[in-house]
Amino acid sequence: MQTEREKMVAGELYNPADEELVKKRIKAHDLAHKYNLLEIEKDRMEKIKEIFGKTGEKIHVEPGLRVDYGENITVGNYFYANFDTVMLDVCPIMIGKNAMLGPRVSLVTPEHPLHPQERNSDIEFGRPITIGDNCWIGSDATIIGGVTLGDNVVVGAGSVVTKSFGDNVVIAGNPARVIKIIEI
Repeated sequence: MQTEREKMVAGELYNPADEELVKKRIKAHDLAHKYNLLEIEKDRMEKIKEIFGKTGEKIHVEPGLRVDYGENITVGNYFYANFDTVMLDVCPIMIGKNAMLGPRVSLVTPEHPLHPQERNSDIEFGRPITIGDNCWIGSDATIIGGVTLGDNVVVGAGSVVTKSFGDNVVIAGNPARVIKIIEI
């Protein structure tokens, strides 16, 4: 029988009030709070590697970080996230190398059932987010669960990304759409 955590990470319906999940969220929120108070960059580097599941060696995350669990987040080498990044990681969030997030970017994997009876029964599910290498996500952009972005993708500021896109494109808008192909 699967645990609620196993169901959650697999994108199945799960109970977020499960005792193990509540403890993990409290721990992650506490770690993020402590991270956000640190002033010395070396201390933040050590703490972010405690929060995220897996990281490259050279990463930089500005204060204001919010996570659900943290342990479901993987970022590659040379990752940068500007102030007030939100990474709700009920499902895996995987980000490649040389990726940059502008201020107030939200990566949101949790979802709630559409049917009101299911939604009111306190169950939810999620879908993973995958972002390739060399991506730049502009400020205030939101990427929802189930989205995969290829390599060399640029997301315009304020965009809402609701579907996947391949390599070498600039996307923008609500919902985001291709506005330019990048010649590589």
